Amino acid sequence: MLIVDDLTIEIGARTLVKDATFRVAKGDKVALVGRNGAGKTTMLKAIAGEFDKNSGTVDLGDSYGWLRQEVRIDNRDSLESKDVYEYIRLSHPLVEAEKKLDELHREIDLHMDDLEKQMAAVTKYSHAQEEFSNARGYEINSDVESMAHGVGIDEEMLLSELKNLSGGQRRKVELAKLLLKGGEVLILDEPTNHLDIDAKKFVMDFLSSSQAGVLVVSHDIALMDSSLTRVLALEDGRLEQYNGTYTQYLKARDEREEMRARQAAVVSKEIGRLSDTKSKFMKATASVAKKRHALERRIDKLAKELHEKAPKVRPRDVSFTFPPPIRTGDIALTLKDISKSFDGRKIFDPISLIVERGDFILISGKNGAGKTTLLRCLMGIYERESGTVTPGKNATLGFYAQEHEDIDPNKSVLSQMVEVSPRMAQAELRSVLAHFGLYGDVADQQAGTLSGGEKTKMALARLMVSNANVLLLDEPTNNLDPSSIDALLGALQSYEGTIILVSHDTDFVTQLAPTRVIHLPDGLVSHFAPEMLRSIAEV
Repeated sequence: MLIVDDLTIEIGARTLVKDATFRVAKGDKVALVGRNGAGKTTMLKAIAGEFDKNSGTVDLGDSYGWLRQEVRIDNRDSLESKDVYEYIRLSHPLVEAEKKLDELHREIDLHMDDLEKQMAAVTKYSHAQEEFSNARGYEINSDVESMAHGVGIDEEMLLSELKNLSGGQRRKVELAKLLLKGGEVLILDEPTNHLDIDAKKFVMDFLSSSQAGVLVVSHDIALMDSSLTRVLALEDGRLEQYNGTYTQYLKARDEREEMRARQAAVVSKEIGRLSDTKSKFMKATASVAKKRHALERRIDKLAKELHEKAPKVRPRDVSFTFPPPIRTGDIALTLKDISKSFDGRKIFDPISLIVERGDFILISGKNGAGKTTLLRCLMGIYERESGTVTPGKNATLGFYAQEHEDIDPNKSVLSQMVEVSPRMAQAELRSVLAHFGLYGDVADQQAGTLSGGEKTKMALARLMVSNANVLLLDEPTNNLDPSSIDALLGALQSYEGTIILVSHDTDFVTQLAPTRVIHLPDGLVSHFAPEMLRSIAEV
């Protein structure tokens, strides 16, 4: 069981969580929801012991699993040479029992010259083997393969080394490892990022049937409605609990706010009546003053009650637009025979394409097909094996990186905006950040303290002030809440420049109406058609 009592978390002058208390028992399936930047990821980190809390206690029980939003491979130096299969297999809860069984088998061989000791070793081995078999220990390998395939890891990827994986692939590996290991409590931060449709369904079904308690942050409404049965809503530092699915929570929240509004109206009317009465007792006689003070105490009490009952002020919806870009020539970008390999392994076939001004090009393919690699080749981050990339007249490329490696966690948000656009006044840059939902003191925070959604907004804000007119976007909707995705969609729909996009969000892609699609790894180019939606989701 996860037990959280009076948890308070502060960053600088901001109180992210105030006196949060809740339980996640065996079999509970709980969603932690709130706008980007509300403190959800920070709260999970504090619960997992990776972020210092200001006060309160956390009891994680005897065993727990923790899936971070950002990819991190434990013991990186010692594991870089391991293949994916071996790395996932090490997490199986029966691996230690398997090692013990092997030790007992070797003990039998050590006593070949002493029959009595050998028979004792055989007896110990037989008992251990029976326990191992009853626990399904001989199914470890099939368990590993089933879990890996369930989250979308194919045979080729299973045999790959960790160091050769993309960010999305590593994310799948960490998810498979955690679900295979299990635990009394699973703490998951955006578990369905980078998953295709089938893998999402697998994760939903797994979480629904798991005996573990689950605490999850997700913007995947389908996951929250199908697998989770309680909602913790974090808003303005306060945590409120709702029983039911996410959709039921939205309805209950609206009903609660309507009830608060009605109650507040009643209290406000009573305050007005008492205030009118108090004004009649303004003469300074002792008896009148006594009545006036009593009315003032009553009004103060009602004012406090009004504050508690008043509907919460919802945070402003983000709303932003990219400025009109500098006009490029008719041809924005020319790709000729672009190819790439890693360690002798071909990533994608040669690609040739003329990108015209105003084009929206979608890059489609499964994880590992080379989508991110292609974008990095276009930007010159990766050296191309062959081919040329020629920007058109007045064309300036801007890159949104899904792993945010271009953001320095140790520098402030504002200073990194200044680096991109040194000629803009800081007040203007703060205004841009505010349009992206990064208000006030957030601009002065170190970027490493931001949530995944806030980092996404920061990266988009940097892109907006960079004067780029050919945007290369790698999974820009990851970690964004629904209202922020809508804001980004609207901004891109009205954008007058050129876009090359990698995304698994089928609804987002279709509403943007691509002009053409680059299919990886074969490098073919075609016009977009609705039947391509499934392949788009397989990222």
